[in-house]
Amino acid sequence: MASNFGAVSHLLPPSYKRMVTAWLEEDCPSFDYAGFVVGEEVKEARLLGKSPLIPVSGFKLPLSSFLPPFSPLLTTPDPSPSSYSSSSRKLVFYAPLILSPSTRTSALIHRLRSSTPPHCAAPPILAGTRKTTPGFRIPEKYAMSVGGADPHRHDLSSMTMLKDNHVWARNGDITNAVHAAKSAGGFSVKVEVECQSEEEAAEAVRAGADVVMLDNFKPGEELRAAVRSLKQRFSEGESRAEKREFLIEISGGLTEENVSGYVVEGVDIISTSSIHQGVKHVDFSLKVVR
Repeated sequence: MASNFGAVSHLLPPSYKRMVTAWLEEDCPSFDYAGFVVGEEVKEARLLGKSPLIPVSGFKLPLSSFLPPFSPLLTTPDPSPSSYSSSSRKLVFYAPLILSPSTRTSALIHRLRSSTPPHCAAPPILAGTRKTTPGFRIPEKYAMSVGGADPHRHDLSSMTMLKDNHVWARNGDITNAVHAAKSAGGFSVKVEVECQSEEEAAEAVRAGADVVMLDNFKPGEELRAAVRSLKQRFSEGESRAEKREFLIEISGGLTEENVSGYVVEGVDIISTSSIHQGVKHVDFSLKVVR
């Protein structure tokens, strides 16, 4: 995972600062009356993780340049409280901004790091999807990376994903759709095609797709046979004309409970929105020390 090679926080774009500023403006569009009441006296506050979670280290979003003193904003739960010192006004003003995003991102990281991956000789990549919360994509994608999952494509410009609606809009012609996508994105943009059958996947590979997604295939022998056939036909076959470099992604209906049935030899990627949708939030509180 990315954290094995460097600081995941270095992935963050400059735009995340505008996002956090917008959160502040939403919370305080006018006067801060409660902040006036508490004043500027320096106090200590402690960030408490109240949910029974496995401690996870390393999740820090560097916001100290414009949100003093909270450099470890979005820190995950820890058995011992995290302490902060600042003016009373700043402590109470920034508290909701620390707590609200943390409840979701920390839960997402905990779910990823505490789950047991299915046993496999060559385990596939576990990836999320683009189905993130509107306006909250960067924190959720960041949390996926910290948790050890592949964040998948970040937006429509990251990779061309041709889903069933795209193909149907081209009169069901997968080859034509792939060629159109390649002409627009050029050599640097990968093309992935969502496929409902092995033959659709074969057509996509022949057309030049970089990734084929086997969507809503049943786990077990049906999936195993389709993956084996595609790999033998295009990766291991004797015909040089048929050989292609491509990846196989499995998606659709995957959950933590049934994922083991989709881990078969030849599958390169398993993607599911269940790792970032429907995650139960954790409970935090920031308390000023009396």
